[in-house]
Amino acid sequence: MSVADWKLVGLAIMAIGVLVVSVTRLKVNAFIALACAALVVGTGAVFWLEVPARDAGGAVLKAAAGGVAPRYSMLGVVKSFSDGMGSALGGVTAMVALGTMLGRLLAESGGAEVLARRFIDVFGPARIQLCLMALALTIGLTTWFAVGLVLLAPILLTLTHQTRQPFLLLFLPLLSCLSVMHGVMPPHPGPALAADKLGVGMGLVLVWGFVIGLPTAAVAGPLYARFIVGKVHAEAPPAPERSRGLEPGRSLPGFGITLLAVLLPVLLMLVATAGELAYPPGNHLRETLSFVGNPTIALVAAVLFGGWALGLRCGYSGSQVLKFTEGAVASIGMTLVVIGGGGGFARVLRDSGVAEAIGHFGVAFKMSPLVFGWVISCFIRVATGSATVAITTSALLIPEYLRTQGVTLDANHTALVVVAIGCGSLFLSHLNDAGFWMVKECLGLTVGQTLRTWTVCETLVGVAGFLFSWIAYSLV
Repeated sequence: MSVADWKLVGLAIMAIGVLVVSVTRLKVNAFIALACAALVVGTGAVFWLEVPARDAGGAVLKAAAGGVAPRYSMLGVVKSFSDGMGSALGGVTAMVALGTMLGRLLAESGGAEVLARRFIDVFGPARIQLCLMALALTIGLTTWFAVGLVLLAPILLTLTHQTRQPFLLLFLPLLSCLSVMHGVMPPHPGPALAADKLGVGMGLVLVWGFVIGLPTAAVAGPLYARFIVGKVHAEAPPAPERSRGLEPGRSLPGFGITLLAVLLPVLLMLVATAGELAYPPGNHLRETLSFVGNPTIALVAAVLFGGWALGLRCGYSGSQVLKFTEGAVASIGMTLVVIGGGGGFARVLRDSGVAEAIGHFGVAFKMSPLVFGWVISCFIRVATGSATVAITTSALLIPEYLRTQGVTLDANHTALVVVAIGCGSLFLSHLNDAGFWMVKECLGLTVGQTLRTWTVCETLVGVAGFLFSWIAYSLV
């Protein structure tokens, strides 16, 4: 690594320190703290390091013939922050809003209570933890983490109050399963891209993803929950309740139709995945199924179905259903602003060259491909807060690393490298990660409680996933 690389990494660490202190100690608004942290990195990159400017894809801009290569400027920092906000919000705003609408319909219709009571009857209070993990694995296989969280949060809170079990014993296993599915399992964009860049079949990645992911989720979820439950006092937010009692002419939705409303977006995404496996690119049926299974379209369909099944069918008027959905969106305004701020901070870190500097670290120390991929993924995750950016950057560095080291991997070892990269991309989620703020807001935690629960859970996912992958990599 060059001196400039070390300076960039140090600058990123300093900015993250400013962010953590601002939010936890000084009680600064999270969005303002993220903007200040981005300014710390940007100012240092512009005036101290004089880094080159980059294009929209993150590539360094070259000098024109006979000219001088453009430098990163403070106006560039502002543009990076704005572009990062737009990219982050463009990716999750619709999904978060639609998922929250569906969650509100579940609460107002009594559907969450119906599901909770049936789960308790079938599994018993002692096995509700396993039930939530199974739901998280099923829903998380094809849905983004944000979608799975907003869909399952009302059910989680209702079950917590119905069973009177400690909150941590239920929400940590659910979060660990959703997280593992997002990080290591195609068709999620990060693992799918890594599999494509490394030239390994997604079916093999899915197999190793289950083999490594299930014990990883068990360590980071139920095992850690048992350890931390007596050390962190986290009260569950109030269970989602209907704004009024069951009035004449109203009825509770049935269990089957309520479960279908929750699983409908998952089923539509599975249909899209099946189309991608069954038909070649360019096929009209494949494109149609991909459209229907797009996360946003699938959630629109689920909300429309939920409006009928959980609203009109249960005796509510159209204006009441509209009021429910509008109230749901009004409650997530600050959450969306903070998610955008996290995306802006992450883009400034990328455009200042931090991700590239971290990549040079692994090359300098000549690690094995699996260790190199995991370490680079961890560093980029901690610096930028994005699992997808971490996986993408690591996957693009691995082929060149293999070439320079003269190493050729077989299919199984390559698939394990993809899984290890995915686990590394989940390591140490903190205040520059949009998922951190979603967990905090959805589950009513303080920043300190989120750091001691969610952040540690994600760190355990990263470490345990690496260890299981490394053992398999050594034995296969």
